[in-house]
Amino acid sequence: MSPKQQPGRIDAGNVSRSFDSHARTYDKLVGANPGYHEHLRLSAKRMGLPGGGAGLRLLDLGCGTGASTAALLDAAPHAQITAVDASAEMLAQATRKSWPSSVRFVHGNAEELDPAKFAGPYDGILAAYLLRNLTDRNAALRRFRGLLKPGAPLAVHEYSVRDSARSRAVWTAVCWGVIIPMGRLRTGSADLYRYLWRSVLDFDGVEAFTGRMTAVGFEDVRVQTMPGWQQHIVHTFLGRSPGVPPGTDPEAPTPPEGLDLTK
Repeated sequence: MSPKQQPGRIDAGNVSRSFDSHARTYDKLVGANPGYHEHLRLSAKRMGLPGGGAGLRLLDLGCGTGASTAALLDAAPHAQITAVDASAEMLAQATRKSWPSSVRFVHGNAEELDPAKFAGPYDGILAAYLLRNLTDRNAALRRFRGLLKPGAPLAVHEYSVRDSARSRAVWTAVCWGVIIPMGRLRTGSADLYRYLWRSVLDFDGVEAFTGRMTAVGFEDVRVQTMPGWQQHIVHTFLGRSPGVPPGTDPEAPTPPEGLDLTK
């Protein structure tokens, strides 16, 4: 145990086990969050995937119970989608739902993707509520970039409040007024939801994370936030693998839905 770890404390190193414990109630909790599913669909749409995804291979990292997979399927209904999560119980909840044959779920750690199971290159990656839970974010981003075709998009759908005192205050008020009490009521334990509150406060600010993406080699990096109460709290961080794939307009803009925070 590292000096910073505390017995029983949830952190990036053991959070997948906590998701195992909360998997059965997870969908009900996130379903109570106004805009949760719509925001995921917005991030998937912002990837700008052409032709409804026909002929594309997409990767959904940190798929959980399948909410982000459904969003990706909505944006690219004709794509082949591989959805991955480190929590076996969250995956079990996902696989109980109805999916087309073009979607497959795989148990795996996004920080240690087995090349035999996840042979690239992919035409796009969606990583929703994932990066905040990884122990080495730079290494993970480099690995994601290496799995993408030239010019293919990465969309990181994630909380980021560090740059805004107002966003931190709203996030804390919502967590302690709604999310943590509801989590305790539904599951008998608030540990995972206290971790959620704490991990969001600790995560990179918008400027730091876009800088991190650029530093590991992503191009055309930009960020767009969400409408509603999560404006300037939840964001889509977009970047492209270096290079331009054949037949692609290099000047084509990222779809502009939402507020563009790119400086």
